[in-house]
Amino acid sequence: MNLNGLIQFNAFEAAFTGYKKLNNNNSILTVIDFSLPSTEKRMYVLDLEYKEVLFVSYVSHGRNSGENYATKFSNRNGSYQSSLGFYRTGSTYEGGNGYSLLLDGLEKGINDMARSRAIVIHGADYCSETVIHSSGRLGRSFGCPALPRELTKPIIDAIKGGSLLFIYADQPDYLQKSKVI
Repeated sequence: MNLNGLIQFNAFEAAFTGYKKLNNNNSILTVIDFSLPSTEKRMYVLDLEYKEVLFVSYVSHGRNSGENYATKFSNRNGSYQSSLGFYRTGSTYEGGNGYSLLLDGLEKGINDMARSRAIVIHGADYCSETVIHSSGRLGRSFGCPALPRELTKPIIDAIKGGSLLFIYADQPDYLQKSKVI
């Protein structure tokens, strides 16, 4: 798939380990690498069956997770932090942020509150190169992985309906607590 130099090995290795355990006959795997700064493209949508990289995009993290780097994570309502781990994508809907995608956290105590926290994938004006150039980082969400507006529909349409999404950060606490990895 020519992932060398594109995606960090640790992030892909953890994602692929979970993919082998949790996959339900869907070849799409999305990896978000929050060990990278928000000024870098850190979302990768991969089709493992066809060995293709479908998208590489900017993606925001929660406003209380950090400034340019996401360093703090929570599963708690009202934390405005991102949550790590494995998610299964659900259905789409039109909400306050436009076309959006429901996510179900698959790891108890780590991200299983995603639905009740309204952690979804959506587009955001604060997720753009213009914002990076003006503020030195992406804007931040209430905990959602928000995308650039122009990529929201194509990415959501590629990953909706039961694919796996993995949010990674080099956090020993998560890596020890996860029953998937």
